[in-house]
Amino acid sequence: MSPSAVQPTNTLIITQVPRNFFEPTILQALREYFAVHGEITHWVPISSFFRILLVYSDVESVERAKASSDPLVIRPNQGERTILRVYRAEPNPTVSPCSPTSDDQLLKPPPLDKNFLISPPGSPPVGWEQIREEPPNSATLAEDLVTALNRLKCREKRGSREVLLKPEDGIGVGVYVEDCDGDEPDDEDKEVDWEYGTFNPSRMCWKPVPTALPPMPVTLR
Repeated sequence: MSPSAVQPTNTLIITQVPRNFFEPTILQALREYFAVHGEITHWVPISSFFRILLVYSDVESVERAKASSDPLVIRPNQGERTILRVYRAEPNPTVSPCSPTSDDQLLKPPPLDKNFLISPPGSPPVGWEQIREEPPNSATLAEDLVTALNRLKCREKRGSREVLLKPEDGIGVGVYVEDCDGDEPDDEDKEVDWEYGTFNPSRMCWKPVPTALPPMPVTLR
């Protein structure tokens, strides 16, 4: 990649860092080595990804560290050598502990309409006051159902149809009960004594409808 195509950045990523390099003494030695090229504002070891993220205060320090440290060959007194690679990363804002920070660089709380969805919920908005909640609903049944039950006591009959719930102004739900056997005497409510094994007298009033025979083939001779 040509130097003109390189995007200026203040961040470097050190990759291929072995697990044992994340000890405090080795990390401090690596930071001191990269601090020679410029002021480091952020030093973030990421052991789970075997990487180290470092942010310089200016772009020139990144270019000097990149030119002299990629690749970075470490030869211990005993064992095999270790090769670390250094790459440019996306630029990060340089915020020092002493410099004032703007609201855009800080994590903002969620909007108020979603604040109460957090468990546990966050602080209430400014000006919020506790209100006295109403007691639970003392009516166990809905009003339309209570009205229908009250009308059962004094039923309005229109011929053989009983009106349980009449829609208001012809709009709504109406409940009507029509007794199809109202003209016939109700003999089923009468208790009849009968012995087990004999024919039940209450079955006398029930006459089953005979089933028609299926069509039979006719043979002409």
